[in-house]
Amino acid sequence: MHYDETYSDEYEQYEEQFNPLRLDRQARRKRKPKLVHTPKKAAHDIVDELADETAELEGGFNTTYQPSRYEEGWLLDSLRPFYELHFIHDVLALVKGGKEASVYRCAAILDNGNDEPLLAAKVYRPRMFRQLRNDGMYREGRGILAADGTEVIERDRRTHRAISKKTAFGSQVAHTSWLMHEYNTLQQLYDAGAAVPRPVSASENAILMSYYGDAQIAAPILHHVRLEADELAPLFAEVIRNVELMLRHGLIHGDLSAYNILYWDGAITLIDFPQVTGCHSNSNAYMILQRDVERICQYFAGQGLERDASNIMSYLWKHYVERRPQDVEADLSVLLAEAEGE
Repeated sequence: MHYDETYSDEYEQYEEQFNPLRLDRQARRKRKPKLVHTPKKAAHDIVDELADETAELEGGFNTTYQPSRYEEGWLLDSLRPFYELHFIHDVLALVKGGKEASVYRCAAILDNGNDEPLLAAKVYRPRMFRQLRNDGMYREGRGILAADGTEVIERDRRTHRAISKKTAFGSQVAHTSWLMHEYNTLQQLYDAGAAVPRPVSASENAILMSYYGDAQIAAPILHHVRLEADELAPLFAEVIRNVELMLRHGLIHGDLSAYNILYWDGAITLIDFPQVTGCHSNSNAYMILQRDVERICQYFAGQGLERDASNIMSYLWKHYVERRPQDVEADLSVLLAEAEGE
């Protein structure tokens, strides 16, 4: 070992041994850096910064619709996947604003299997703006869905614990599951022939689907429509047909009313399915279905068509819920066979 190295090692040992900070607690305290308190930012300041940062990332996704400053960031971020996948090339207008989600009219790209010039994008509002109802009643018996639509396994205790404790991660998982239940339900019901929008695609915060209306105005909800006398019975029958179709697939809409049914060109379309629940797996199923039926009957009664909600509810419950699914399928097979023989 060289002299310089030996000297250096001995010097470091003596320096540590006689270092006054080693035994002098007050001296050590004086050497500690003082923490500088940074005041928490106000919520509106955080929103402003997020909006500014996201606006810088727009990268060519310029829209005809001009969102507000607070809306711009999360709107473009939510719709960007549809733009990048060549489903849409523009956002034209806000169709409906709500506490939980807003719907926008978008200009579609006529390829990718799409032949509709306009599509509707339902964008869930960020948690800081959204005021979701207590969804515990609807989540009973429902699995937790991941962003790809698959169910989170029951053994994943971390995920279930995070949701129950409402952590940031748990809130995001619950939000994703809420959205994917709606998307999967739309796909299932559309394939089964229900009067629902055709689902096109889903992102982490939005669902792209069929648009009802024209380039100037979106289809109104049934609540805002005064039906003609000859429309009442056929449209009521169509609503009940969809309720029955859902029950055949073990589903209840959960929030069915004239506010969640569109009317366009004499036809109706059922919308808004995030709270869909199972008729066999939810202990509140009877009450949820009864409320749906009563609301529909109340609307049509106000239009001049009286129907007995109690009798309809009794029939639906006994025929589709109390009976075994295989019995219902057997009856349907018989009916189909009879129809083919006519």
